[in-house]
Amino acid sequence: MKNEIHLFLENYFKAAECTFLESTEGSLSVKLTPEIDKELMNRPFYWHYAEKTGMKGEPLSLTLITDPIKAPGEIEGESIHFGTPRLHQIFQSAKGHTGFIRLYEQRKSGSRQPLHPWLLVNIKVSYEANHKKDIFYSLGLSLIHGAIQEEFMNVLNRKLLVSKIPDFSFTITPLIKPKSGVKRLQRFLISRLEQENHDWAVRARKEWEEDLLLLDYFYEEEEKPEAYFIEKAALEKQYAPKIHVSIINGGIVYLHS
Repeated sequence: MKNEIHLFLENYFKAAECTFLESTEGSLSVKLTPEIDKELMNRPFYWHYAEKTGMKGEPLSLTLITDPIKAPGEIEGESIHFGTPRLHQIFQSAKGHTGFIRLYEQRKSGSRQPLHPWLLVNIKVSYEANHKKDIFYSLGLSLIHGAIQEEFMNVLNRKLLVSKIPDFSFTITPLIKPKSGVKRLQRFLISRLEQENHDWAVRARKEWEEDLLLLDYFYEEEEKPEAYFIEKAALEKQYAPKIHVSIINGGIVYLHS
Protein backbone atom coordinates (compact mmCIF):
# COMPACT_ATOMS: atom_id res chain seq x y z
CA MET A 1 0.00 0.00 0.00
CA LYS A 2 1.29 3.47 -0.84
CA ASN A 3 2.46 5.52 2.11
CA GLU A 4 0.64 8.62 3.32
CA ILE A 5 3.15 11.07 1.86
CA HIS A 6 2.83 9.45 -1.56
CA LEU A 7 -0.97 9.67 -1.42
CA PHE A 8 -0.82 13.29 -0.30
CA LEU A 9 1.53 14.19 -3.16
CA GLU A 10 -0.68 12.45 -5.72
CA ASN A 11 -3.71 14.41 -4.57
CA TYR A 12 -1.76 17.67 -4.36
CA PHE A 13 -0.47 17.41 -7.93
CA LYS A 14 -3.89 16.28 -9.21
CA ALA A 15 -5.58 19.27 -7.56
CA ALA A 16 -2.88 21.57 -8.97
CA GLU A 17 -3.58 20.12 -12.46
CA CYS A 18 -0.02 18.93 -13.02
CA THR A 19 0.52 16.15 -15.58
CA PHE A 20 1.63 12.76 -14.27
CA LEU A 21 4.50 11.30 -16.30
CA GLU A 22 5.03 8.18 -14.20
CA SER A 23 3.79 6.86 -10.86
CA THR A 24 5.06 3.77 -9.05
CA GLU A 25 4.60 2.49 -5.49
CA GLY A 26 7.68 4.43 -4.37
CA SER A 27 8.01 7.38 -6.75
CA LEU A 28 6.15 9.80 -8.96
CA SER A 29 7.14 12.09 -11.79
CA VAL A 30 5.07 15.09 -12.82
CA LYS A 31 5.18 17.88 -15.34
CA LEU A 32 4.53 21.04 -13.36
CA THR A 33 2.25 23.87 -14.32
CA PRO A 34 3.84 27.33 -14.61
CA GLU A 35 2.23 28.37 -11.33
CA ILE A 36 3.54 25.36 -9.40
CA ASP A 37 6.97 25.66 -11.05
CA LYS A 38 7.18 29.23 -9.77
CA GLU A 39 6.37 28.08 -6.24
CA LEU A 40 8.55 24.98 -6.04
CA MET A 41 11.50 25.25 -8.40
CA ASN A 42 13.10 28.55 -7.33
CA ARG A 43 13.53 30.07 -10.81
CA PRO A 44 12.42 33.67 -10.32
CA PHE A 45 14.88 35.11 -12.88
CA TYR A 46 13.76 32.65 -15.58
CA TRP A 47 10.06 33.47 -15.14
CA HIS A 48 10.79 37.21 -14.87
CA TYR A 49 12.70 37.07 -18.16
CA ALA A 50 9.95 35.02 -19.84
CA GLU A 51 7.25 37.44 -18.77
CA LYS A 52 9.25 40.55 -19.76
CA THR A 53 10.12 39.22 -23.22
CA GLY A 54 6.75 37.62 -23.93
CA MET A 55 8.40 34.20 -24.18
CA LYS A 56 6.26 31.20 -23.28
CA GLY A 57 7.84 29.77 -20.16
CA GLU A 58 8.53 26.03 -20.04
CA PRO A 59 7.75 24.42 -16.64
CA LEU A 60 10.10 21.76 -15.34
CA SER A 61 9.34 18.16 -14.48
CA LEU A 62 9.83 16.89 -10.95
CA THR A 63 10.56 13.33 -9.81
CA LEU A 64 10.06 12.54 -6.13
CA ILE A 65 11.06 9.29 -4.44
CA THR A 66 8.71 8.51 -1.56
CA ASP A 67 10.00 4.98 -0.84
CA PRO A 68 13.56 4.11 -1.97
CA ILE A 69 12.90 0.38 -1.50
CA LYS A 70 9.80 0.27 -3.73
CA ALA A 71 11.01 2.83 -6.28
CA PRO A 72 12.52 1.46 -9.53
CA GLY A 73 16.27 1.04 -9.14
CA GLU A 74 17.13 3.06 -12.23
CA ILE A 75 15.00 6.09 -11.35
CA GLU A 76 16.71 9.36 -10.53
CA GLY A 77 14.85 11.80 -8.34
CA GLU A 78 14.65 13.70 -5.11
CA SER A 79 14.05 11.74 -1.92
CA ILE A 80 11.15 13.20 0.06
CA HIS A 81 9.98 12.41 3.59
CA PHE A 82 8.83 14.20 6.72
CA GLY A 83 11.33 16.88 7.67
CA THR A 84 12.67 17.55 4.18
CA PRO A 85 12.51 21.17 2.98
CA ARG A 86 10.74 20.07 -0.21
CA LEU A 87 7.82 18.50 1.66
CA HIS A 88 7.50 21.57 3.89
CA GLN A 89 7.49 23.70 0.75
CA ILE A 90 4.71 21.59 -0.78
CA PHE A 91 2.69 21.75 2.45
CA GLN A 92 2.84 25.55 2.28
CA SER A 93 1.82 25.50 -1.37
CA ALA A 94 -1.07 23.13 -0.62
CA LYS A 95 -2.47 25.55 1.95
CA GLY A 96 -2.72 28.20 -0.72
CA HIS A 97 -3.98 26.07 -3.62
CA THR A 98 -5.94 23.19 -2.20
CA GLY A 99 -7.13 24.46 1.14
CA PHE A 100 -10.64 23.14 0.55
CA ILE A 101 -11.90 20.67 -2.04
CA ARG A 102 -15.29 19.22 -2.97
CA LEU A 103 -15.25 15.88 -4.79
CA TYR A 104 -17.77 13.24 -5.84
CA GLU A 105 -17.36 9.51 -6.30
CA GLN A 106 -18.17 8.32 -9.81
CA ARG A 107 -19.32 4.81 -10.64
CA LYS A 108 -20.10 3.17 -13.96
CA SER A 109 -23.61 2.15 -12.98
CA GLY A 110 -26.29 4.23 -14.69
CA SER A 111 -28.89 3.82 -11.95
CA ARG A 112 -29.81 6.73 -9.70
CA GLN A 113 -27.48 6.59 -6.67
CA PRO A 114 -27.17 8.59 -3.44
CA LEU A 115 -23.84 10.11 -2.40
CA HIS A 116 -23.08 10.44 1.31
CA PRO A 117 -21.05 13.42 2.59
CA TRP A 118 -17.71 12.86 4.35
CA LEU A 119 -15.48 15.51 5.87
CA LEU A 120 -11.81 15.10 4.94
CA VAL A 121 -9.11 16.73 7.06
CA ASN A 122 -5.38 16.23 6.46
CA ILE A 123 -3.30 17.17 9.49
CA LYS A 124 0.39 17.48 10.30
CA VAL A 125 1.43 16.80 13.90
CA SER A 126 4.92 18.04 14.83
CA TYR A 127 6.66 16.71 17.93
CA GLU A 128 9.34 19.21 18.89
CA ALA A 129 12.07 19.17 21.52
CA ASN A 130 15.84 18.79 20.93
CA HIS A 131 14.73 16.61 18.00
CA LYS A 132 11.75 17.02 15.69
CA LYS A 133 9.39 14.48 14.17
CA ASP A 134 6.39 15.07 11.91
CA ILE A 135 3.48 12.66 11.45
CA PHE A 136 0.75 13.02 8.84
CA TYR A 137 -2.85 12.14 9.74
CA SER A 138 -5.65 11.83 7.21
CA LEU A 139 -9.05 11.66 8.92
CA GLY A 140 -12.53 11.26 7.50
CA LEU A 141 -15.79 11.88 9.32
CA SER A 142 -19.19 10.79 8.04
CA LEU A 143 -21.46 13.82 8.17
CA ILE A 144 -24.44 11.46 8.39
CA HIS A 145 -23.67 9.05 11.24
CA GLY A 146 -20.45 10.47 12.72
CA ALA A 147 -18.17 7.48 12.05
CA ILE A 148 -14.46 8.34 11.89
CA GLN A 149 -12.19 6.72 9.30
CA GLU A 150 -8.43 6.89 9.81
CA GLU A 151 -6.02 6.90 6.85
CA PHE A 152 -8.88 8.35 4.82
CA MET A 153 -6.60 9.23 1.90
CA ASN A 154 -5.98 5.49 1.43
CA VAL A 155 -9.74 4.99 1.12
CA LEU A 156 -10.11 7.83 -1.38
CA ASN A 157 -7.16 6.68 -3.46
CA ARG A 158 -9.08 3.52 -4.37
CA LYS A 159 -12.03 5.49 -5.74
CA LEU A 160 -12.65 7.51 -8.88
CA LEU A 161 -13.30 11.06 -7.71
CA VAL A 162 -14.46 13.94 -9.91
CA SER A 163 -15.04 17.64 -9.29
CA LYS A 164 -18.64 17.69 -10.62
CA ILE A 165 -21.53 15.59 -9.42
CA PRO A 166 -21.88 12.62 -11.82
CA ASP A 167 -25.00 11.93 -13.84
CA PHE A 168 -27.62 9.74 -12.15
CA SER A 169 -26.29 10.71 -8.70
CA PHE A 170 -27.66 12.95 -5.95
CA THR A 171 -26.22 14.09 -2.64
CA ILE A 172 -27.57 13.40 0.84
CA THR A 173 -27.90 16.51 3.04
CA PRO A 174 -25.40 16.41 5.94
CA LEU A 175 -26.83 15.89 9.42
CA ILE A 176 -23.59 17.13 11.01
CA LYS A 177 -22.32 20.58 10.07
CA PRO A 178 -18.70 20.66 8.79
CA LYS A 179 -17.67 23.10 11.55
CA SER A 180 -18.98 20.68 14.16
CA GLY A 181 -17.28 17.84 12.29
CA VAL A 182 -13.90 19.57 12.52
CA LYS A 183 -14.34 19.88 16.29
CA ARG A 184 -15.15 16.16 16.53
CA LEU A 185 -11.98 15.30 14.64
CA GLN A 186 -9.99 17.65 16.85
CA ARG A 187 -11.28 15.86 19.96
CA PHE A 188 -10.52 12.49 18.37
CA LEU A 189 -6.94 13.51 17.54
CA ILE A 190 -6.32 15.04 20.98
CA SER A 191 -7.54 11.82 22.60
CA ARG A 192 -5.22 9.82 20.35
CA LEU A 193 -2.24 12.02 21.20
CA GLU A 194 -2.95 11.79 24.94
CA GLN A 195 -2.84 8.00 24.73
CA GLU A 196 0.55 7.94 23.02
CA ASN A 197 3.84 7.10 24.71
CA HIS A 198 5.61 10.41 25.35
CA ASP A 199 8.99 9.08 26.48
CA TRP A 200 10.55 11.48 23.97
CA ALA A 201 9.32 14.40 26.10
CA VAL A 202 10.60 12.79 29.31
CA ARG A 203 14.05 12.30 27.76
CA ALA A 204 14.12 15.88 26.50
CA ARG A 205 13.26 17.24 29.96
CA LYS A 206 15.97 15.10 31.56
CA GLU A 207 18.59 16.42 29.14
CA TRP A 208 17.26 19.93 29.74
CA GLU A 209 17.72 19.55 33.50
CA GLU A 210 21.26 18.21 33.01
CA ASP A 211 22.23 21.17 30.85
CA LEU A 212 20.69 23.57 33.37
CA LEU A 213 22.84 22.07 36.14
CA LEU A 214 25.88 22.53 33.93
CA LEU A 215 24.88 26.12 33.21
CA ASP A 216 24.48 26.83 36.93
CA TYR A 217 27.93 25.32 37.54
CA PHE A 218 29.54 27.80 35.13
CA TYR A 219 27.65 30.75 36.63
CA GLU A 220 28.13 30.14 40.34
CA GLU A 221 28.06 33.79 41.38
CA GLU A 222 24.99 34.89 43.28
CA GLU A 223 24.29 37.84 40.98
CA LYS A 224 23.80 36.20 37.59
CA PRO A 225 24.92 38.16 34.50
CA GLU A 226 22.67 38.77 31.51
CA ALA A 227 24.46 36.04 29.53
CA TYR A 228 23.20 33.45 32.04
CA PHE A 229 19.56 34.30 31.39
CA ILE A 230 20.10 34.39 27.62
CA GLU A 231 21.62 30.90 27.68
CA LYS A 232 18.90 29.65 30.01
CA ALA A 233 16.19 30.90 27.65
CA ALA A 234 18.01 29.26 24.73
CA LEU A 235 17.98 25.91 26.57
CA GLU A 236 14.25 26.20 27.16
CA LYS A 237 13.67 26.92 23.49
CA GLN A 238 15.83 23.94 22.52
CA TYR A 239 14.48 21.33 24.96
CA ALA A 240 10.93 22.27 26.00
CA PRO A 241 8.65 19.52 24.57
CA LYS A 242 5.92 20.83 22.28
CA ILE A 243 3.31 19.31 19.98
CA HIS A 244 2.09 21.51 17.13
CA VAL A 245 -1.01 20.51 15.19
CA SER A 246 -1.72 22.18 11.85
CA ILE A 247 -4.39 21.50 9.25
CA ILE A 248 -2.89 21.13 5.78
CA ASN A 249 -6.10 20.97 3.80
CA GLY A 250 -9.54 19.40 3.78
CA GLY A 251 -12.86 19.24 2.05
CA ILE A 252 -16.18 17.51 1.56
CA VAL A 253 -16.14 14.23 -0.34
CA TYR A 254 -19.41 12.60 -1.42
CA LEU A 255 -19.15 8.79 -1.46
CA HIS A 256 -21.42 5.88 -2.16
CA SER A 257 -22.46 4.09 1.00
